[in-house]
Amino acid sequence: MADPKILETFPNPAPQRDYLIEHTHHEFTSVCPMTGHPDFADITVRYVADRKCVELKSLKLYFHAYRNEGIFFEAATNRICDDLGAALKPRELTIIADWKARGGFSSRVTAAWRALGRAQVTRGKFQEACFWIRAARDGAASKDE
Repeated sequence: MADPKILETFPNPAPQRDYLIEHTHHEFTSVCPMTGHPDFADITVRYVADRKCVELKSLKLYFHAYRNEGIFFEAATNRICDDLGAALKPRELTIIADWKARGGFSSRVTAAWRALGRAQVTRGKFQEACFWIRAARDGAASKDE
């Protein structure tokens, strides 16, 4: 099981500014708990740091810890979101998991993190992020189209 204690952080070098950090891991694997077959995904971590940023080697090791774990797409995506949210306590965090096709289906699971007691990501911001994600995927250039 992936242990969130694997995740290491370092101080945000520009905490006075909101800036988007985006990391994509192209080698995420886990195991389908129903069939035992491997599942493959590209996991994108998008966040606006508050005081801490995630160290990439620790993030890679955290992702690799899922390699032999039997877990559904939805559970993996949400656990990653919860673990990174707890470790970083970011201003905003979205996890986008693009699962490779198996059985004729490809799947995308998107999870947004909210700090307890602070609505970090409002529904409107989440919907806007989803719009821009779809626009980037589909090649759309404008929100007005």
